[in-house]
Amino acid sequence: MLGDTKRGGRPGRRALILVENLSVPFDRRVWQECTTLRDAGWEVHVICPRGAKRDTEAEAEIDGVRIHRYPLRAATGGPAGYLREYGAALWHTYRLARKVGPVHVVHACNPPDLLFLPARWLTRRGARFVFDQHDLVPELYLSRFDRGEDLLYRAVCALERLTYRAADVVLATNESYRDVAVRRGGKSPQDVFVVRSAPATDRFQPVPPEPELKHGKPHLLCYLGVMGPQDGVDYALRALAKLRDELGRTDWHAVFVGSGDAFDAMVELSRRLGLSDQVRFTGRVTDAELVRHLSTADVCLSPDPRNPLNDVSTMNKVLEYMAMGKPIVSFDLREARVSAGDAAVYAPANDEAAFAGLIARLLDDPEQRARMGKVGQERITGPLSWRNSQAALLAAYAAACRDHTPVAAGGPVGPGKKARR
Repeated sequence: MLGDTKRGGRPGRRALILVENLSVPFDRRVWQECTTLRDAGWEVHVICPRGAKRDTEAEAEIDGVRIHRYPLRAATGGPAGYLREYGAALWHTYRLARKVGPVHVVHACNPPDLLFLPARWLTRRGARFVFDQHDLVPELYLSRFDRGEDLLYRAVCALERLTYRAADVVLATNESYRDVAVRRGGKSPQDVFVVRSAPATDRFQPVPPEPELKHGKPHLLCYLGVMGPQDGVDYALRALAKLRDELGRTDWHAVFVGSGDAFDAMVELSRRLGLSDQVRFTGRVTDAELVRHLSTADVCLSPDPRNPLNDVSTMNKVLEYMAMGKPIVSFDLREARVSAGDAAVYAPANDEAAFAGLIARLLDDPEQRARMGKVGQERITGPLSWRNSQAALLAAYAAACRDHTPVAAGGPVGPGKKARR
């Protein structure tokens, strides 16, 4: 019950975090938020899908965080597939939210911009609503499907507006997203908090390099991340083909770590480009396997093309490369420069030949690679540290809950607040 006391008699505070597109704790940003809130005295519950190979239990309590998972099949077959996926996710989220019961804060992580719907059962009972905007869904739609501003685009814009309207505070992953929340979402600047994603430095600790991962080549190139249509793995593969065919460089092996709905297509593209002997796809791997590859890598790749989403989004892989002290080749994107600074070199947007040329330049300059790696690590332990994001997260929760005392279901609404719609 909300009236229980915790930690020296202080009234217990309960938060419920809703996630649809990843399992927890596999979703590292959400997991860091969970543990930050837990350490600040919150009782934290999470509702999320089950993972395919990990996070498979229906119920789990991990490090004091209570996780409620539901079965979910990822969308296939276009819009109808997404309707099935999101319909099932909303039903299970609503069902499990009723099981969790009243909370002080319901915290919804997009995509999709639909989780305000099951959250309403809780906000009507006094909970405050925190919108954690991981993606700009209208820009994601334009970048992923290339269908223009059609009816579905207008629908996702409407859902974003409704989510902003429902939110008491918004968590933005960077200043670009914050600007969108204020300009497009109509939020007051004081209600939008920048909570940057940041790698867990205890997870990303370099280990001695393993030359056998280079498969007999002098250099290892590494890509880490999701492989969806908007993530640019195809750009990276075409750049590697140019590195070999146009620049005559065969002194490298490349590893692509991760998975996604474009995984099979990228393996096939690699085969068609004649790269199968020099490029390996691992799928998702354990943390230890990931660290082995990153520790051995000479250059890391961030091939996200410029599109409406990528230009204003912070890429987790860039931050993770930096945490491991690795130099980065990226396309010239606004938020890539904000994150990486001098830890990366930047090719003109979507120019695969220039991307290949920068890889070659870094392979020939170990001193520059070392300098860039040091810059990246200093940024991760300094201005981009999760410590700064922790402070912003807790400030956002304090703002959401200020002068507000939610109560159990059926009780009166907190002082100075009107009942929700």
